[in-house]
Amino acid sequence: MAEQDTRHTLTLPQFDKPVSLLFVVAPYYKDIADDLIAGAAATAERAGARWEVVEVPGALEIPTAVRLAHRQTDFDGYAALGCVIRGETTHYETVCNDSARGLMLLGLDGGCIGNAILTVETREQAVLRADPARGDKGGGAAAAALHLIALSRGWANRTRGIGFRTPEESGR
Repeated sequence: MAEQDTRHTLTLPQFDKPVSLLFVVAPYYKDIADDLIAGAAATAERAGARWEVVEVPGALEIPTAVRLAHRQTDFDGYAALGCVIRGETTHYETVCNDSARGLMLLGLDGGCIGNAILTVETREQAVLRADPARGDKGGGAAAAALHLIALSRGWANRTRGIGFRTPEESGR
């Protein structure tokens, strides 16, 4: 049934000013992390973005590192890259839920973040999803960050206004 799915991928945005991305990586499964980075880097390069990589101990530290970078650096966006494979304890749920929640809260606060913290049942699933030639979730995270940067830049000079506007003033 999955072979019949049709999926639409947005064309990468074009930028008139340079774009910089930070890939925040938890390399616990190094080979998987390396594939996620390769996919993210290829996507960033196709969009003409520069990128850097920083490593953190685990997936739970990714949101904190993104937050630090968002407050203290000039990166335009972030790709969260890592992998959590289900084990025998409930630690899996904690790591998956809390890392995703942390990234979502940062995004709602204005961070342009693509999430490729893989949450899988098996190593085989992770390998397939991370592979740039197959699942390319790292590339998808970089693309998501780039699209959010484009939205943010497009809306940067718009104002909300106060009170009521006529239809002519609002462009309708």
